[in-house]
Amino acid sequence: MMSAWKSPVFRAALIILLAFVAYIPAMHGGFIWDDDDHLTANPAMTAPHGLRMIWSSVAVSRYYPLTLTSFWVQHRLWGMRALPYHVVNIAFHALNGALIFLLLCRLRVPAAWLAAALWVVHPVNAESVSWITELKNTQSGVFFFCAVLCFLRFEEQEQRAWYALSLLCGTAALLSKASTVVLPLALLLCVWWQRGVWRWTDLKRILPFFAMAALMSALAIVEQRGHVARQGTSEWSLSAGQRLIISGKALWFYAAKILWPVNLAFVYPRWDMAASSIRLWLPLAGALATAIVLWMRRQQPWARAGLFGFGFFVTALLPVLGFFDVFYFRYSFVADHFQYLASLGVIAYVASGIAYAFGRGKLWSTPICSLLLVTLVGLTWRQSQVYHSNETLWRDTVTKNPTAWIAHNNLGIVLQNLGQKTNAVTQYKEALRLKPDYVEAHNNLGFALSQEGKIEEAIAQYEQALRIDPDDVEAHNNLGIALSQTGKPDEAIAQFDQALRIKPQYTDARNNLGAAFLRQGRIQDAIGQWEKVLQTRPDYANAHNNLGVALARLGRVQEAIEQWELALRIAPDYSDAHYNLGIALEQSGKLTEAREHWEQALRFRPDYADAQNRLARLQDVR
Repeated sequence: MMSAWKSPVFRAALIILLAFVAYIPAMHGGFIWDDDDHLTANPAMTAPHGLRMIWSSVAVSRYYPLTLTSFWVQHRLWGMRALPYHVVNIAFHALNGALIFLLLCRLRVPAAWLAAALWVVHPVNAESVSWITELKNTQSGVFFFCAVLCFLRFEEQEQRAWYALSLLCGTAALLSKASTVVLPLALLLCVWWQRGVWRWTDLKRILPFFAMAALMSALAIVEQRGHVARQGTSEWSLSAGQRLIISGKALWFYAAKILWPVNLAFVYPRWDMAASSIRLWLPLAGALATAIVLWMRRQQPWARAGLFGFGFFVTALLPVLGFFDVFYFRYSFVADHFQYLASLGVIAYVASGIAYAFGRGKLWSTPICSLLLVTLVGLTWRQSQVYHSNETLWRDTVTKNPTAWIAHNNLGIVLQNLGQKTNAVTQYKEALRLKPDYVEAHNNLGFALSQEGKIEEAIAQYEQALRIDPDDVEAHNNLGIALSQTGKPDEAIAQFDQALRIKPQYTDARNNLGAAFLRQGRIQDAIGQWEKVLQTRPDYANAHNNLGVALARLGRVQEAIEQWELALRIAPDYSDAHYNLGIALEQSGKLTEAREHWEQALRFRPDYADAQNRLARLQDVR
């Protein structure tokens, strides 16, 4: 066993095993929050030209083309089953742990295995590993650490192939997630750690990495500003002083969560930057004082190691310390997934400290380290269960942070989908109490009211949403639906048209526009809208069903049947498609098959009165 332990391959494999053990609960999770934006409702995943959409624009999501390409490939391999996506995310995280071990060994950092093992099972990473969207973190991490390893190999052997491979991995990291723009700074830190000085040759070698990082930084800043500007809110109107205060508080917040990982939350309370006090500057002053002390004492091993760890920690956090606008700052200035890479700096320093304090070979060092690892595995196991579903996620969030208006709103959506309309309305109203200009909550409250038959109250909510943000496409779409329900088809069409002028690829609005045309008897116009929808989203079951209805009205029954069958292949529980297909089959004399489809419609929707009447009439005929 001792000889096996000396093998780097064996120790790396053990880290990978630890990762999979720690994240067993995550494998049973589903899709949460903005997994729809990146994957489940991303039109690029199903469109025939999806890859071109991913690489050529930010319209399909944020610009993470390599990560979205990974989703595109996975979507073709296993569709919308969540388990494989979770396994891939865990596998990337486990691989990151193994790469960290190899990297720390190459840098001759003490307790390299312990540092990598602690990092891979630390609960602050549960958000990145358990949340499918954060494949951005795990995948970019693999390329990030590979880039560093290849660069260090090049430094040793002076073989251009290693340098080219490092550049290639660095590019892949940037295309997976823009926050890896800190790679050239990390390379400089590694060079300093190895030699204690920088040479002009080092700077020239790292210059291409800086060039790539600068390009991606510019793109990310423009992209984030675009998302911020579209919201039209004031959350990002921060002075230079406030941004400095946020950076200081964030550093200590993240360090504290690493050292004492309790009360981890998906959305932490957002700090109030309106107040002014000298005490607000103390965290930043403390961080600067720490850096100065470490620098002045850098000749001593503990300070030099601290400077390296602290330097990487701060460097990896630079994109999210408040100096640049980040869309997530709308909810909170800090998030666990922001420190996926950065946490390594603190953890590696702590692991080295443990090794120094207990000494190698002492009897109590192994049990203590084992106990620490087991404790962190238990905490990660528990934390990853929070991400099981949207319900578990948002209930946990509102419990830990009752001021999180987004959590109240999203919990309302969950409750509404569960049929708990009254509780959903309560959550929406609480979200609006906390944030009166919250457009999405106005939309959702309007939708809940419309389901209760309170159409006029719903219209008032949609109109309020549009007063806050005239370009909100969901509000236009929902208002159009409500106006259709009140017998105002022309006004409804105007709302759908406006939504499509703002967002031409908004398939829900185009689908509803087709339905409005059909109600007016404009069958060809309706068909044209649904054909456009299906060009972008061929898996849109509702559009297939609606197109089938329109085709049937033109007497093109066989084509209509094909559309309903397509709808049912996509959504086997789609009651309306079963009902409509049953009618077509009855007209074709296939009474047994018609009966089966109406029974299926009732199986999925027991209160479907039209299907009940059709079955009863068929029974009377017999």
